[in-house]
Amino acid sequence: MLTSLAIRNIVLIEALDLSFGHGLGVLTGETGAGKSILLDALGLVLGNRADNALVRGGEEQASVTATFEFEALPRAVEEALNDAEVELEPGEPLIVRRRLKADGGSKAWINDQPVGVALLRTIAGALVELHGQHDDRGLVNPRGHRALLDRYAGADVAGVRAAWDDWQAARGALEQARSGIAQAKADQDLLLAHLSELTAIEPEDGEEERLANARADMQKGEKLAGDLEDLRALWDGSDSPLASLRVAARKLDRIAEEHALLTEALGALDRAVIEAGEAEEKLQAAAEAMQHDPQELDRIETRLFELRALARKHSCQVDDLPEVIRTLRSKLDAIEQGDADLADLEAAERKAHEVYRARAEALHASRVAAAMQLDEAVAAELAPLKLDAARFRTAVNALEEERWTAGGMDSVEFLIATNPGADFAPLNKIASGGELSRFILALKVALAEQGGAATVIFDEIDRGVGGAVASAIGERLARLASEEGQLLAVTHSPQVAARGARHYLIAKSSEGTVTKTSVALLDESGRQEEIARMLSGAEVTPEARAQADRLLEGV
Repeated sequence: MLTSLAIRNIVLIEALDLSFGHGLGVLTGETGAGKSILLDALGLVLGNRADNALVRGGEEQASVTATFEFEALPRAVEEALNDAEVELEPGEPLIVRRRLKADGGSKAWINDQPVGVALLRTIAGALVELHGQHDDRGLVNPRGHRALLDRYAGADVAGVRAAWDDWQAARGALEQARSGIAQAKADQDLLLAHLSELTAIEPEDGEEERLANARADMQKGEKLAGDLEDLRALWDGSDSPLASLRVAARKLDRIAEEHALLTEALGALDRAVIEAGEAEEKLQAAAEAMQHDPQELDRIETRLFELRALARKHSCQVDDLPEVIRTLRSKLDAIEQGDADLADLEAAERKAHEVYRARAEALHASRVAAAMQLDEAVAAELAPLKLDAARFRTAVNALEEERWTAGGMDSVEFLIATNPGADFAPLNKIASGGELSRFILALKVALAEQGGAATVIFDEIDRGVGGAVASAIGERLARLASEEGQLLAVTHSPQVAARGARHYLIAKSSEGTVTKTSVALLDESGRQEEIARMLSGAEVTPEARAQADRLLEGV
């Protein structure tokens, strides 16, 4: 609920700090004293458009700070704060601040963390519900009527929403499968052509690297062919260096025992023969590896060209071509299997649709029954509020299937007819300001709504009525306040004011050319004097005070 409101430099208010509590709080004062300024200030901190005309004359900026405290933070507020990454400790008050500059522009904070004004508008509905002369939100807005009726009925909305989600998931899977199969069938001839082209070449894993290495070796062999031939000529024949070394080794072997140095020379010569032999083998192997075969080189280059051309065609690497083949075969297999899978998906979608329809129809029946009960409950509240000629109806209309949603297959709207024989129409299209507020009061009493805004404000709900009707309004406001937790009423009626648990007097004063608005929390004697003023006018008489005492004692 709203626990405090701090206003600085808003129109006629220089500095004002108000505290609020549970139950019914009433705000009274003479016409023009500045009651609307309080509501404008509260609207500013709840995200209303920033109008720099609200800044007090001669000041550079204005600000409003509202503090809310809850046993448990409203779920809508918690979710919005989480989405905006605004941190709030459990049990910590929610402090919303808005600053407005005289030259335009505004900034907002929640618990000293900068936020966008859009976030204030998002959470406003869960914090304060305002019913005024020109209110187009709250109970007047048809978009919230279905949820109100569902809460009144205790309807199984969650079950319908779950069934809707299941149906939409099955529907999406079916549509995706149909689209995929249709596209695959349209591409079937192309898939077959691509597969035939690829399988004719039969690309292998790692083939490009092997072919490229072989081609490089053959190109090197072509380049080194003359040098290799010259080297081979040196090693071949009886007069080659290697043959001479071997002859020398044999001759030295016969005399090596004659001297130690000859033995060492023989060992060195044997090693030279061995190394030379290994060199000969390496040269032979290299010549064979780099053997230049023009036909084989042409075949390798043709093969590489074909593989790389296919890779470009399929926008992949050559080594990915085998995977492309597998993918094409998988798509063609899916076309063949698609019709069987499609039948299963169609059956699942039909079943999910039937479950949703059954739950939505049960919800519709629940809404229709609850609408009849609500109409009777509201009708019982109209006569005491001087609306006995009016009629109220909760319209539950079945929607066409393409307009079904997670909320069911109905639209719900609260309608009224203010005169006998008149057609029913939306609340804000028919009722005048005072009538509209009383209709809303009757509706809220009938709904005995739980889970609405933390704070409910009625602005001049008693406009144009008095006596017994005003007493009936006051009694219902007090009863509603005990159920809702906190309700504030701006009133001109002494009967309503007498019902308040807290009474605030709004007054305007002037000093020279400076005019200020102030608000004071009244004690018992102050309440008596203010209610007496409301009864008698400018001059408070003893009779008015006595009547004020009777009103206060009567509650």
